[in-house]
Amino acid sequence: MHSTSVQVDAATHRELKKLATFLGASIGDTVALAVRRMRQERIGNELAEELTSAENTWLDHEDS
Repeated sequence: MHSTSVQVDAATHRELKKLATFLGASIGDTVALAVRRMRQERIGNELAEELTSAENTWLDHEDS
C-alpha cells in the first residue's frame, strides 16, 4: 500500500490517537474512516437537496 504523510497540529494528532484507540484501529485507518464518513455525509446532503426543474422534467418524462 502506498502511503504519504499529512501534517496536523498536535491537538488534532492527540484526538486522532484517542479516537483510534477507542476504535481499536490505526491512526491511518481512523483517518480513512473519517474521510469516508465525511464523503457519505456530503453525498447524503446532495441527495437531500431539492431537484431542479430540469431534473423534475427528466423524471416526469414518459417514453413514447
